[in-house]
Amino acid sequence: MEFDFFIGIDVSKDELDFAVRNTGGFLYHRAIANQPEAIGTFIKELCKIPGFDLTRAVFCMEHTGIYNNHSLSYLHKRNAHICLEAATQIKNSLGNIRGKNDKIDAKRIAQYAFDQQKKLSLWSPKREVIQELSSLSVTRLRLISVKKQLKTPLKEHGLFSSKKIAKQNVTICAHALKAIEADLARADKAIEKIIAADPELNRLFDLITSVSGIGKVTATQIIITTNEFKDIRDPKKFACYSGVVPFTDDSGKLKKKPRISHMANKKVKTLLHMSALVAIQYNADLKRYYERMVDLEKKNKMSVINAIRNKLILRIFACVNQNRPYEINYQKALA
Repeated sequence: MEFDFFIGIDVSKDELDFAVRNTGGFLYHRAIANQPEAIGTFIKELCKIPGFDLTRAVFCMEHTGIYNNHSLSYLHKRNAHICLEAATQIKNSLGNIRGKNDKIDAKRIAQYAFDQQKKLSLWSPKREVIQELSSLSVTRLRLISVKKQLKTPLKEHGLFSSKKIAKQNVTICAHALKAIEADLARADKAIEKIIAADPELNRLFDLITSVSGIGKVTATQIIITTNEFKDIRDPKKFACYSGVVPFTDDSGKLKKKPRISHMANKKVKTLLHMSALVAIQYNADLKRYYERMVDLEKKNKMSVINAIRNKLILRIFACVNQNRPYEINYQKALA
């Protein structure tokens, strides 16, 4: 649809900067606290602008995690049109830019919304159960990170320090590590409970984990990042999002080797890498494929593993789109 007003929002932890423009140009800037009450007051101020209609306005902001929540929640309750974009998407669309502050950033976001109004993808909230699952997944990852921060130095002390010092450090951290393990177990149990209680999540989870090499953690992350396969329906798009698609970088006579992009969800990419390693060990056809490509055709090992990651993605989306579990000895029915 077409819009008459374009509001760019630069989001930070404590403050929101609004830049308001219409089809004629920039109108004004306002900085407010990142609180629901302040947002409500500003929306009332907007409605006093001559000709302003909330149904003909679009609010555009960068994705900044939980700092967006107050704005998204309030605007969604008012049935406002919201565009939530990646920061790199906005930055790359503006060409060569110099200098920045919160006011300038808000104006640039408003300009982006005006320039791209025909292509804007409007935001809609995920189901509450997906939001809860996502929050638990992040908490679980933090616990793993803290556990690693404790265990890695302890292991190194054991190799390079005296046994007395190493044992002392292990004893001191023992209770903390035990508590982290217990918290991880509770997080895993909570995630499993959420998935088991929701029929749609349970269906998707069973389909994804039916693919050889895909475990519970990977399946959960795929469900979260695809928003139950609503936001990403195409396996090729998800492969690009996960950073497993090689891109060419040629210019004239200069021919370079295709390489994967660093613009990817590194968490999903790591999980798919681990899944590929498991699949090579326990899936007969992927194991044969890996051995043939590496041993006979002398392909680079990481390139072959990347191809297997892509194969896993294709299998996952095929199972979900066809609503059937993966079959190792599947044969197409004859016409």
